[in-house]
Order: sequence, then structure tokens, then C-alpha cells
Amino acid sequence: MAMAYGSGTTRHHRVPAALRAPLEARTWREFGYLLLGLPLSVFYFAVAIATVALGAGLLVTFLGIPVLAGGLAMCRGFGVVERARARVLLGVEIADPDPVRRGPGGGPMARVGGLLKSGVSWRHFLYAVVHLPWAVFAFSVAVSFWAYGWALLTYPLWQWIFPVYAGVDGLQLYGDGTHSVHLNTPVELALTSLAGLLLWMLTPWLIRAMAGVDRLLVTGLLGPSRLASRVSELESDRGVVIDTAAADLRRIERDLHDGAQARLVALAMDLGLAKEKMTENPEAAARMVEEAHGEVKIALQELRDLARGIHPAVLTDRGLDAALSSIASRCTVPVSVEVDLPERPAPAIEGIAYFTVSELLQNVSKHSGATRAGVDVWRVEDRLLLQVTDNGRGGARLDGGTGLAGLAERLDAVDGVLAVKSPAGGPTAIIAELPWRARP
Repeated sequence: MAMAYGSGTTRHHRVPAALRAPLEARTWREFGYLLLGLPLSVFYFAVAIATVALGAGLLVTFLGIPVLAGGLAMCRGFGVVERARARVLLGVEIADPDPVRRGPGGGPMARVGGLLKSGVSWRHFLYAVVHLPWAVFAFSVAVSFWAYGWALLTYPLWQWIFPVYAGVDGLQLYGDGTHSVHLNTPVELALTSLAGLLLWMLTPWLIRAMAGVDRLLVTGLLGPSRLASRVSELESDRGVVIDTAAADLRRIERDLHDGAQARLVALAMDLGLAKEKMTENPEAAARMVEEAHGEVKIALQELRDLARGIHPAVLTDRGLDAALSSIASRCTVPVSVEVDLPERPAPAIEGIAYFTVSELLQNVSKHSGATRAGVDVWRVEDRLLLQVTDNGRGGARLDGGTGLAGLAERLDAVDGVLAVKSPAGGPTAIIAELPWRARP
């Protein structure tokens, strides 16, 4: 998962939120959702209970199984309607759940078996059952509060409908046959409108709270299961890991082919020529051997650098503190390193942390224009945190073409997080978070 910090803009309204809420489109969309929810829930409940009860009752015969499966299929159809309704009126984007997995074999009975064994189908049936009592409550509360709020707020405008000549010169609060109270004086009219105003301002927040419960019901029962979402996420992460490993292998192959391998081929040719000239021109042969010796040193250095890029020996032998100090010494700007870990993490986490800091320091060298940088590593509960800071020009972004997007994807593949805070003009702070696993 990748995160980026940025400066946000805040809209300031002159009208208080309590007065805006009753007139906002969101309030009326959610109110419409609650109104429409009752008739739909009655229909869902009736159909779901009727078909599932009929199917369960017919299980003693062969007809019970297809009837029960048909009822579950209709419940899944209700889920399609509810997800669309939540998307339009509540602004909730809910992914479609996994399709029905057919049972062994083929034909209609394979789909019937898949419907009956699908947890998604039974969650849709559960939604059709439990949503009815909630829809009744939400409908009643929303309509009652809304109606009373508007009625009391506008009472002075329609108070004239009570006929004075009939002895009903105002809204009657109570009566015992001989005594009654009517709201008809200016003070009573003002207090009634004030009570209506308070109720009018309270109702939108009550509607939003009840719509929030509906969001939870739709998301929890009609969306993909957590297990399915986790499996999908792991499959995506596995693809990222495989692509990253393939890219690393191609990089190593390219470096070997263009670097050490090319030098070793040239070295073999030089030594062959030196061997031929050994008897004819010993001095020229000696010079060629000396040049070949220099080429051997360069090839060895390239091989050491390549091995360090695969997995540095200093990391294996001495841990993150020494390995990160080694990276910092090769950076083009002075880098301070502080590692505060009670113990060494697992080798896999340690390697990811090393290469993360290495890539971030390369970005500092290439893009930041900084004069100093810092690396901090510490542990918080079950997370390993890495922070790389610099005083450069800033402006680093996950989509800025500096390799941060790819780094964020690689961290996400191991449940890590990359957070970037880099305003224009600097300074820059990049925090990488990794899961902590102790060394076995």
C-alpha cells in the first residue's frame, strides 16, 4: 500500500454545518435511500423467506434442492440492486462478490451445488432477512422526525387552518374533555417554531447515522468476503514479487553480460595475444600482461559490486547498522545513520529494508540536490520503520518517475507502506514501514 502526504485545501463555509445539512443533497439522497429501503426490504424478506422455507420443506423430495438454490439466486439478484442503490444514493463503491463456483461436473446441477455451497449466497439471504426490521425502524424514525421538524418549523404559516369559530384556534397539545391547550399566542408560535428548528437541524445527522448503519450492512453482507479480498490481494502481490524477481534477474544478466563478462572476454583475448608475443617480443607481452592484470582488478570490482547488489556480505555478517553505514559512505552527500533495534529482524525483512534504503539514497544522490541526508531505523511494536530525510529541493512524488512507485509496489507486496512527504522547496522525508519478524 502506498501513501502520500500532501497539502490539502479546506473549504470554509459561511453557513454553519447545522443549518446547511437539512438542505444538502447528501441528506436528501440518504433520506430517499431510507424511504425506498422499506418497500424493497418487505419484498426481499417475503421472497427470501418464502422460497427458502419452501425449498427446505421440499428437501424430502428432489424438488427442494433446486427451489432452495433458486431462492438463493434471487437473493444474489437482490444484492445487485442494493449495491447499485448504495452506489447512487450513499456514494459507496462495493465490489461485486465472487461469482458462483460450479460444483464438480457440468450442467444445471453443478450450478445448483455451487449456489448451495456458496457463503456469498447465504450472506445475501441473511441480508434479506435482517434488513427488514432495521428498514422499518429507520423509515419510521426518519419520516417521523422529518415530518415533525418541518411541521413545527412552519407552524406559524399554517396555524390559520384551525377554525376559531369551532373552538380550535391552534394546535391542541392535550385535553381531558374539559380543558385543552392550544398553541395560538405569538410566544407559543415562536417557541413552537424554535422547537421545530432544533428538530429540523437534528434530523439530517440522525439520517446520516442510520445511513451509516446501512453502509455497514451492505458492505459487510453484500460485498466480497474478507478472505476473498485477502486472497485477491495476495495474488496481486505475488504477481508483483514475480515481476520484481524477473526484473532483478534481467538486471543481473545484463550487468554480467555488459560488464564483467565483456571484460573477461577481452582479458582472454589479451592474454592469448601476449602468449603469442612471448617469444617474439617479450617487452610487448609484458605490457599486455600488465594491462590484463588491471582488467582483472576492474572485473573483480564489478563482480563485487554485483554481488553486493544481490545480497551484501556485510548485511549477513554484521546486520543493518553496518550495511546501511556502508551504503551511506558511498552516497554523494553526507549521510547520518542511526539504527535503534533491540535485535536483528528476519533475513528477508532485513534484506528488503537494506535495498529500500539503498534505492532511496540513490534518489537522494540523483534527484534531490541535497547537501545532507539522514537514515533512521527503529521498531514500533510489530512494525519496522525506516526514514530517509534530506534537505534538497523537494517535490518527490510516488508518480514522479523517480522509482518511488515501483518501490511502493514492492513494499506493498510484503504488507509494507511507503509514505512520502516532500513539499516543493524541501525538505523531504520518506518513511517505509515493514512488518517485523524476528530472526529465527
